[in-house]
Amino acid sequence: MSDHKPEAEELGRLRQGIDHIDAEVLRLISERAALAHRIGEIKQGVVYRPEREAQVLRRIAELNSGPLSDFAAQALFREIMSVCLALEQPLRIAYLGPAGTYSEIAAKKHFGMAPTFIPCAAIDEVFRTVEAGGADYGVIPVENSTEGAVPRSLDLLLASPLRVCGEVMLPIHHQLLSRETDAATVTRVYSHSQSLAQCQHWLNTNLPGVPRVSVASNAEAARLASVEQGSAAIAGAEAGILYGLQTLAANIEDDPANTTRFLVVAHHDAGPSGKDRTSLVCSAPNRPGAVHELLGAFARHGVSMSKFESRPARGMGGGAWEYVFYIDLEGHRLDAPVAAALDELRLEGGFVKELGSYPRAVY
Repeated sequence: MSDHKPEAEELGRLRQGIDHIDAEVLRLISERAALAHRIGEIKQGVVYRPEREAQVLRRIAELNSGPLSDFAAQALFREIMSVCLALEQPLRIAYLGPAGTYSEIAAKKHFGMAPTFIPCAAIDEVFRTVEAGGADYGVIPVENSTEGAVPRSLDLLLASPLRVCGEVMLPIHHQLLSRETDAATVTRVYSHSQSLAQCQHWLNTNLPGVPRVSVASNAEAARLASVEQGSAAIAGAEAGILYGLQTLAANIEDDPANTTRFLVVAHHDAGPSGKDRTSLVCSAPNRPGAVHELLGAFARHGVSMSKFESRPARGMGGGAWEYVFYIDLEGHRLDAPVAAALDELRLEGGFVKELGSYPRAVY
């Protein structure tokens, strides 16, 4: 027993050290919260500033020397900022529901756990809820690295007065979830159509011949699997926890780098953070070389594009086969090169709508 006495004493000292640090951390967080509350009293308006939060999270990664990963350190400070912001301005966040969807995960990754989260039945409802003041911000999926753009989100960004003020990059890891204990007893698989497509090779290899049923969301798939014997769902781990399902197979997506990009919409965009993106939608006049001229404005001012996608010009009075172009630019609309390129674009005579400038996803 005496051999273990030094180790027991060391453990006692280490735990005392942790207790002391915990008390100091709590004191400092409380001090930070008091400062944040005072800032809210002074500002009296829109308190949430996406550009400021992005700068803080980038600084945390620069200061981090381990052993926590940059991601872990940023996630920790994301929650600290979330609860401090709640003292200044309690937020309401609309997202594509129901609870347990990847949209909810993206919303909590971006805003932390402190806000009130409002599930919406459709992307249209997310926009309507924010437009009507029922939520301060909305989180919508806009594109997936495997399946491409989400057309409804693009159409609503064009039609809505809301602006883009943030983005979230969420790695998508699909789980096969069920009440069953063996994948061999699964007789049907529920999931959203995009998730079924993203797991097509795995399903063909491991569950050949098992019917695949497309439903409105992965969370709805998990709900159905929780009440139907022999059913399984492809969804995120959070949906499995929510509906009490077992994970029969983990990370079954065909592309390990599968990622969905979400945008945050509100009645305002964001100020410059130093690492920003600007989204816009425009049309080209119906004449030869018009699209080349449109792109030339960015080239002449040294502005890089990270996205260029065409969509039918619905609701704009255009005829058949007329299109608008969704473009993401590197930089903020107030940056001199971007501002000059946008001014030149407007002079070309086509339709131009700035959707917003916002910090690039931080983590």
